[in-house]
Amino acid sequence: MRKMELTHFDEYGKALMVDVTGKNDTERAATAMGRILVSRAVYDAIEEGTVGKGDVLGVATTAGIMGAKRTSELIPMCHILPVTGCRVQFEMNPEECAVYCYCTVKVTGKTGVEMEALTGVSVALLTVYDMCKAIDKSMEIGEICLLRKSGGKSGDIQNRRAAKKPARTLADLDIL
Repeated sequence: MRKMELTHFDEYGKALMVDVTGKNDTERAATAMGRILVSRAVYDAIEEGTVGKGDVLGVATTAGIMGAKRTSELIPMCHILPVTGCRVQFEMNPEECAVYCYCTVKVTGKTGVEMEALTGVSVALLTVYDMCKAIDKSMEIGEICLLRKSGGKSGDIQNRRAAKKPARTLADLDIL
């Protein structure tokens, strides 16, 4: 196994934004997932569309897309990327009282979109929490991880451990 060098530090150990000037633009994509565990009352309200603040998953979809597009404003060393596509999807799991979120982000650029996909999922799930907290504040957000990425120097990568967790299989996801 080869040793990975950390790229966000200069020779003195100070943080820096990686210089990608010399890299070629390539098509890149990343898909992340996460889930929020909710009470039966919250689950039913989301499913029935009776949450007082409106269409929970519709608003969370928009929030997730906005989060993905604004990742560089939140994560200090992220590059500003011209996101060319973003899709946020949800799956309701009644047995677990869980809402799974999937976010796929695409770009043609010099660096990947893993952070954008992870941020999209995080913001979407936080939005579900915000919209439902009047019903129950004990919701739990977790299991946020990268499922897969493509393009760039490291090529195609699939997170085998995470692929066993989601309610859907990777093949079932309607990717951009």
